[in-house]
Amino acid sequence: MNRATLRELRKEYETDFELGQDNIEILGLDIHNPVFFVSALLILTFIGSTLLFPEQANTLLTDTKNWCITHFDWLFMAGGNIFVLFGLALIILPVGKIKLGGEQAKPEFSTLSWLAMLFAAGMGIGLMFWSVSEPLAYYTNWYGTPLNVTANTVAAEKMAMGATMYHWGIHPWAIYGIVALSLAFFTYSKGLPLTIRSTFYPLLGEKIWGWPGHLIDTLAVLATIFGLATSLGLGAKQAASGFNFLFDISAGLNTQIAIITGVTMVAVISVVRGLDGGVKVLSNTNMLLALLLLLFVLLAGPTLELFGWMVTTTGSYIENIVPLSNWVDRADQEWLHGWTVFYWAWWISWSPFVGMFIARISKGRTIREFMIAVLLVPMIITIIWMGTFGGSAIQQAKDNIGELGAGISSVSLTLFQMLEQLPFAHLTSFLAIVLILVFFVTSSDSGSLVIDSITSGGKIDAPVPQRIFWAILEGLIAITLLWGGGKAALSALQAGAISTGLPFTIILLLMCVSLYKGLKHELSVNKVKKEIKIKEQA
Repeated sequence: MNRATLRELRKEYETDFELGQDNIEILGLDIHNPVFFVSALLILTFIGSTLLFPEQANTLLTDTKNWCITHFDWLFMAGGNIFVLFGLALIILPVGKIKLGGEQAKPEFSTLSWLAMLFAAGMGIGLMFWSVSEPLAYYTNWYGTPLNVTANTVAAEKMAMGATMYHWGIHPWAIYGIVALSLAFFTYSKGLPLTIRSTFYPLLGEKIWGWPGHLIDTLAVLATIFGLATSLGLGAKQAASGFNFLFDISAGLNTQIAIITGVTMVAVISVVRGLDGGVKVLSNTNMLLALLLLLFVLLAGPTLELFGWMVTTTGSYIENIVPLSNWVDRADQEWLHGWTVFYWAWWISWSPFVGMFIARISKGRTIREFMIAVLLVPMIITIIWMGTFGGSAIQQAKDNIGELGAGISSVSLTLFQMLEQLPFAHLTSFLAIVLILVFFVTSSDSGSLVIDSITSGGKIDAPVPQRIFWAILEGLIAITLLWGGGKAALSALQAGAISTGLPFTIILLLMCVSLYKGLKHELSVNKVKKEIKIKEQA
């Protein structure tokens, strides 16, 4: 009876679909029809029209961003809260003991390499860009203050650190974690292809191989490439500012385009080398360089004060996470829309990329181990990072030291202006530029592998020319957004992320439901298997 029950349970996830059955092999590529063609056509159309009509494109991007924020700020905010609660629930519920890939599955990477890769892919460039400028912006009222706290006060400095941590803490990692867990579970435990549509099998069944699945995967490609382009654009702006700061090289659009072009070329080389030879090496290099820079700032700066800033960051984060998570009747609407809603859209647009990448490296982990690592470990690292870099910035502003004493002149320059007040400023600034560029390459490389998997129907060993195509296209999108945005390039980058993040928010909410159904099914399977084992041993 138990074996018959087990067969019936397993039948629920049996499918006649064969990996790559809808693929077309052309010009050395192995591409999914129609996901590859539709995604590539939409992206190339965007690039062409923006380059031909930059002013109109910028207006359209800005109007789209404003419409999304005005009408759907509640969806981004409510969604973010739901993802956190769901992620925490998975840790304590019985499903936490399920192992990705089955009871006999073993992790492919050491825990240290695993954590380095997921952290570097998830936040690298963003942390380098915003860790100094964001707390300082909130403290000085550069673009509003969180919860309308009075700028340049003790309350403002605490709120600045708490609000910054709110944007970089458990919420983004819950978003990443749910997508990553869904992909890893349905791929390794249920035998479905490594693509976003697979996560909807409990809800859609065999329909995921038809147009609903095509739509889901196409939206995932668009969200991923625009989310990546936002980060690559920010990284280019900051690296260009760093070159200007150190070598008096123009930080204008031409320099930014040259940086994106150069980094894309390196990313192409890395993506050809694959996961072990490319991303793993880069991620470990990232973490080593980041650790060196962190230790230097911590030891060369006011060390005791910086440890105090870490405590302040933690305390303020815990104290303000609930009021900052509320979106109803907020007095700081401008700040809420300009910062939090943008961040949530950005994280959501990054989630297919980071989620699929984390899924690829997480086989053999239990769900409890997976969620604890994805939710809590990066949060602890971020508290240390933000306390050190953000605390240094606010301390310099409070003590009227250097250029930060006058506030923010350019968000791209704040990191270098902070480092200027420490010993070996030129050396550490150069290290920071190198770190930005390596994070840059890692993100482009990882994103290419992920998009390649989606547009090849879930294959993880698609031809090298295909990986090169997507790596180049990511660079082109970043250049296009910077070009189309002109002087308002930062706004254009944000608009791209928000516009693609909106539809994917709905997909993520449905993904939570689908994942829970799948996990309940796996618990039933494991229960019957255990009963059979006990019976056989008796």
